[in-house]
Amino acid sequence: MSEMSYPAIPNPEGVERVYGELLARAPENKMAPRLDAVRRAVEILGDVHRAAPVIHITGTNGKTSTARMIESLLLAHDLRTGRFTSPHLESVTERISINGEPVPDATFVRVWDEILPYLTLVDEEFAARGEPKLTFFESITVLAFAIFADEPVDVVILEVGIGGSWDSTNVADGIVSVVAPVGLDHTDMLGDTLAEIATEKAGIIKPDGYLISAAQDPEVATILLDTARKQNAKYAFEGVEFGVVERARAVGGQLLTLRGLAGEYPDIELPLHGEHQGQNASLALAAVEVFFGGDRALTRDVVLAGFAQVRSPGRLEMIRSEPLVVLDAAHNPHGVRAASTAFKEAFELSHVHAVVGILGEKDALGIFEVLRKEYVDSTDATFRLYLSASDSSRAIAPEELQEIALDAGFDEDIITVCDHLDEALATAMENALFEQESAGVLVTGSVTVIGEARTLLAQPEESPAASRPAPEGLDSDIGLIPSAASDGGLLDDILAELAHDEPESDETQ
Repeated sequence: MSEMSYPAIPNPEGVERVYGELLARAPENKMAPRLDAVRRAVEILGDVHRAAPVIHITGTNGKTSTARMIESLLLAHDLRTGRFTSPHLESVTERISINGEPVPDATFVRVWDEILPYLTLVDEEFAARGEPKLTFFESITVLAFAIFADEPVDVVILEVGIGGSWDSTNVADGIVSVVAPVGLDHTDMLGDTLAEIATEKAGIIKPDGYLISAAQDPEVATILLDTARKQNAKYAFEGVEFGVVERARAVGGQLLTLRGLAGEYPDIELPLHGEHQGQNASLALAAVEVFFGGDRALTRDVVLAGFAQVRSPGRLEMIRSEPLVVLDAAHNPHGVRAASTAFKEAFELSHVHAVVGILGEKDALGIFEVLRKEYVDSTDATFRLYLSASDSSRAIAPEELQEIALDAGFDEDIITVCDHLDEALATAMENALFEQESAGVLVTGSVTVIGEARTLLAQPEESPAASRPAPEGLDSDIGLIPSAASDGGLLDDILAELAHDEPESDETQ
């Protein structure tokens, strides 16, 4: 890697170019089941994946939030961290974070330009063998390793893209393997059963390593336990060796007492909502205890400081207060169920306006069935659906979503179909504003919908990525392309009115 010094100045044009070069490769939902291409790339770059110890995270739901908590706890211990997560909400640079912040644009562009000739060499080697060149996800994984080596960092928090055993990130030797709750998702790539998916995810458990697992379905737990024993890895499971002792609602989040592997930690403030986030916190705490040896408790003040700084954008994130607008990237039935419980607990609304958009490969029927059970069958709140889509080519058309929602048991008279997300947001927010009782807007479904909504609703100075779409002519299934098909007039009018009426301090990011 180059030893030249470069100014850390914003470089959105360069990021746009690099993002275009990444998007020109096979997309991440078409990842090849292989590791040899990434192994060759990191080898030719000098084993950049071995530059720092790795905490490796897989699972179906909660991976990114758990990764952010682990990162925050390590930062509180004055360690320099590198975090790799996916997908991103607004800018591709979010996927690669240094010390809790997206990698600077200049670094992202410089390191990509430095490694591209080596990636091209790998592409040529594999093409000569009749195999595909490095995919989007393989390439950005290598880029992350190269950036972490270039910085350098003290520890890497590494989230899988999909699965585990053949995921591109699995070239790393994680000294701690973390498995968040496992459920059915990505069945087209990982298998149709929990056993198949669990077997794939268990592939990140390394010989002589340490497995830290969330509470799991018994079938999943058995597979993880058997794999750990075969790998001679130590193991600990939530609900057995560690877990949440007590939790209570608190302003802006919750108050927890956590039992770790080496001690108990009372009165921990976590600024995130939901029982599932408390469970993620216990998972993160156990992982960090093990990283530091696992035989002694962490300093409570450091743990307090670490959890107090946790943020998880797009996960029950209150982005506006008048009207209340909450964004949550729950994209499978299991995630929607957990988020719904947390949303109802945290906000206690009498009127819920849900803006929903879902990608084609997701279990849309299952998602709508959970929404109906959670909001129509189980509460007295008035509930309305606003169906729309992100700009991803994989997004289900709003009219098709309506048919699926009807199949799930929703009444047609509570459904509004909107061609564009800005229209859906504006209509839902306008209706919430005029409710006489407590009302709010929940935006949920695919991550692409959350990313687009976050950009549409944020003030320009709060969202520098808003002016950083993917290159013209390239379809982004991975991030946000602001809609060019709708002028957003109604949304602009509502936001302008809110900006005039609402105190600036009420904005929550």
